[in-house]
Amino acid sequence: MPLSIEEILETVRMTEVEHFDIRTVTMGINLRDCASDDLQRLKKNIYEKIMRVASEHVKAAQKVETDYGISIANKRISVTPISIVADGYYPEDLVEVAETLDRAADELGIDFLGGYSALVQKGFSRGDLSLVHSIPDALARTKHVCSSVNIATTKAGINMEAARLMGEIIKQTAEKTASKDAIGCAKLVIFANVPEDNPFIAGAFHGVSEPEIVVNVGISGPGVILRAIREAPDELDMASLSERIRKMAYKITRAGEFIGKRVAELQNVQFGIVDISLAPTPMPGDSVADILKAMGLEDVGAPGTTAALALLTDSVKRGGMMASSHVGGMSGAFIPVSEDAGMIAAVERGSISIEKLEAMTSVCSVGLDMIAIPGDTPASTISGIILDECAIGIMNNKTTAVRIIPVPGRKAGDSVDYGGLLGKAPIMKISELNNNVFVNRGGQYPAPSRGLRN
Repeated sequence: MPLSIEEILETVRMTEVEHFDIRTVTMGINLRDCASDDLQRLKKNIYEKIMRVASEHVKAAQKVETDYGISIANKRISVTPISIVADGYYPEDLVEVAETLDRAADELGIDFLGGYSALVQKGFSRGDLSLVHSIPDALARTKHVCSSVNIATTKAGINMEAARLMGEIIKQTAEKTASKDAIGCAKLVIFANVPEDNPFIAGAFHGVSEPEIVVNVGISGPGVILRAIREAPDELDMASLSERIRKMAYKITRAGEFIGKRVAELQNVQFGIVDISLAPTPMPGDSVADILKAMGLEDVGAPGTTAALALLTDSVKRGGMMASSHVGGMSGAFIPVSEDAGMIAAVERGSISIEKLEAMTSVCSVGLDMIAIPGDTPASTISGIILDECAIGIMNNKTTAVRIIPVPGRKAGDSVDYGGLLGKAPIMKISELNNNVFVNRGGQYPAPSRGLRN
C-alpha cells in the first residue's frame, strides 16, 4: 500500500516537532564468498566486495533525506559473522581483518559496521575462539567496527564457557580502551536468541539465512509516542492507552518502511525488514523513560514500571505489524541507560537499580544496554550478569543482551560522558557477592523444556 502525501507531510511534522527520525538504514552484505586460505587474499576480497556493493549506500540515503525531509541518523553496514568468513585464522589475523573492515567503512562514509561476530551458543569452532580472543585488540584499533557474540538460544541452552570468557573479554576491552573511558565496550554486545536481521548497532550482523545483499531499516520515535501519551487524559483506561500507542506506532512504521524501500530501490537491492524498536537519545523529549513516566509513574523504577514497559513494547509491536508485513529485527522498546535522558536522570536520583533494569528486560526488546559499572568489577560478576540475561532470554524465548562498560578508575556515583548518541553514563552500583563457583562450572546450561519443540 503506497504512502500518501498526507502521511509524508505528517511524518515531516513528526521529524520537526517530535524528534522522529530513521535511526539507521543498514545494508547487509554476504561475505561468505570472500573466504580464502590466504590472509592477504581474504582481506582484499572483503575490502573489494564491500567497496563495490556499498558504493552508493550513503549517497542513496542522503538523497532520500533531501527528497522527503526526513532525517536518517546513521548509514551502516552489517556483514556475515567474521568468525565464519575467516574460520581457521589466528586472533592476530582477525585483528587485521577488523582493520580492513574499518578502512572500508571509513572510505564509504559509514557510521558503524557490524558483524565482527560469532555464534557460539552450542560450542566454539576454531574461528569462533580466534574471533572472541581478538575482540579487545580489534575494538581498540578500529573506529567503526562493532562486535557481537551470541552465546545462548532457547533451542541450545547457554554455552557456559562462552559466558565465563565474555566476562574476561569485556574487562580486557575496557583496559585496552581505558584512555577513552572503555569506549570499546560500547561497541560490544553479548546476546541470547540474536535475530539475524537486526539493523541496530552494536548487534547488527548479516545472518547466514539472509539474501546476498539487503537493506534493513531501524526507526526511532519515542518523542512521537511520548506526545500521544501526554495528550491522553489521566482517566484513560489501559486498552485505550494501548490503542493510542498502536496508532502512532503504525504511522512511524509506515514511514520507516517507505524510507527503507526507497533507499533499497535507489541501489537496486532487496528491501528486508523494518525494526520498530523505540530507540531513545539523550535529547530532551526523546526518552523511553519519559514515556513510562507519562503513563502514570512518578519515576522509572516505581512499582508498575515493568508492567508499563510491557504495555508499551506490545503496543508498539501490534501497531508495527498492522503497518507492514516486513517487521523484523528486535522491535519493541530499548531501555539503554546512557542513551536516554530520562533514564540517566532516574539513575542519578537513585530511582532505578540494575536489578530493576534486569526485571524490565524480561519485557523490553533487548536487555541491559549501555550500563557503566565500576572499573574494578570482577570478570566473574560480569559473566554472572550475562548469565542472568541469557536465562531470561531462553526461558521467555526472546532476545536479551548485555552491553556493559566497566570503566577503569571509576566507582559507583561517578559518571562518564561519551557525547553524541552514546550520551552520559552514570556509574551504577552492582552486587559484590561472590559467584565464582557458579560461573566456572562450565559445560552446557541445558535448554529449557519449552525449547524442545518442532
